[in-house]
Amino acid sequence: MTSAKSARRPHHWRRDLIELAALFTAVAVADAIANMIGHQPDGPYLLIASALALVATAAFHTWWARRHSHAPPPTAGDHSVGLSHHTVTDNAAATTAAAPMTTPAVGPAPSDEDTVLWRMRTTVRDAPGSLAALCITLAQHQIDILTLQTHPLAQGTVDEFLLRAPASLQVRQLSRAISAAGGSSTWIERADAHDLVDAPTRILGLATRTALDTAELPLALRQLLGRCTIHSLPAVSITGRATGESAPIEGTLEETVMRLRDPSGGAITIERPYLPFTPTEFARARALVELDARLGPRVPRSEHVLTLPEGNEITVRRADRSDLAAARAMHDRCSEQTLRLRYHGPVRDADRYLDHLLSPRFGRTLAVQTASGRLVALGHLLWDGDETEVALLVEDDWQRRGIGSELLGRLVTLAVEAGCDSVYAVTQASNTGMVAAMRTLELPLDYQIEEGTLVITARLDATPVRSRPPYEQAGR
Repeated sequence: MTSAKSARRPHHWRRDLIELAALFTAVAVADAIANMIGHQPDGPYLLIASALALVATAAFHTWWARRHSHAPPPTAGDHSVGLSHHTVTDNAAATTAAAPMTTPAVGPAPSDEDTVLWRMRTTVRDAPGSLAALCITLAQHQIDILTLQTHPLAQGTVDEFLLRAPASLQVRQLSRAISAAGGSSTWIERADAHDLVDAPTRILGLATRTALDTAELPLALRQLLGRCTIHSLPAVSITGRATGESAPIEGTLEETVMRLRDPSGGAITIERPYLPFTPTEFARARALVELDARLGPRVPRSEHVLTLPEGNEITVRRADRSDLAAARAMHDRCSEQTLRLRYHGPVRDADRYLDHLLSPRFGRTLAVQTASGRLVALGHLLWDGDETEVALLVEDDWQRRGIGSELLGRLVTLAVEAGCDSVYAVTQASNTGMVAAMRTLELPLDYQIEEGTLVITARLDATPVRSRPPYEQAGR
């Protein structure tokens, strides 16, 4: 590089004169010293001794330079740790041969089109080097670690990875490699682009949703903990272990079952049979529940005004337990046939269901009221474990005006926003109004009928439901 740079520099005549003058000066000095020493009796011997001393000095300098290299010491991240300095600087072949012993042999990284995202959780020993062994194994299979979370346990540590792996890599092959690297109880499933959000950002988003709407708590817990079943139990059903003792205020954790105190009374039971909960997940879920308890009941109060074909205006809004009296008054105006089609049981027990249905803990309710403020229809979106149920009740005088279809479409839109895969409606085979409303969704429908009871399931991941104005956008 020095010679190449010098070749590109401009040639100056002054530099040549200086170099020529220095050469003449050196020759003159050397001639003067040679004449002065050579004319003495021992002059030739002194010249020979000086030449030998210069040769010995040059040889010693060369040996010393090779023995003590001036290369900087290896850092902590240097892959040639353990090799001596002279091996690194003077023996390139030995360095190349030793590299595969310390650096995993990996090929070129696959393109984004040839990769898939995986979520992996495995348990390792709580010892230095355990995580490093896993990372080396992943690198050997050309797997990129996008995010990593650690969940400390009493014995060992649970490491949760978000991975980008080659599409050709088989899950069994990866699982065997992780087991060989020291991982146990390994669990792997496909991930998507939504999982690329880091854990703190995702948890803050769930906390914001919970703070805006009481009905968001079950959904936030499900998104926080993955595929799980959430049940809200009344206070009389709260029990601890087999001893029958009451659950402590802070809740209980039993591997695949988590119990938390419900701020509205009772308990929230969360089950995930395929993967045990960790203490870290339990602490996060409990923090969300405590946030809900401190904020108290809250429901978005946004409203949307619609005009029916005959010209009457109606208002669609969210409802909660504060609408209990108006809902009971609507029951009194409904016929027995309408109540029987809705509740599938004794008509006299219909009022007993309202307190449960209007609770934000069990789902979301939309109410339709007239310009005078009278409640004429209710639509419920109910969380039923892993499934979601939709139910409608329209007062007799307001039926056959499109109110039921309008409510159902908006409930399905809320279900899509909540990440539900499907919704189902339980009715009677003779309820042609509910069947017609389900068909207006323009979604694939599955029908199951047994002893006069009809269950209609709409798959939400097949065709997007037509766009409807949301009710929770204020503040989101």
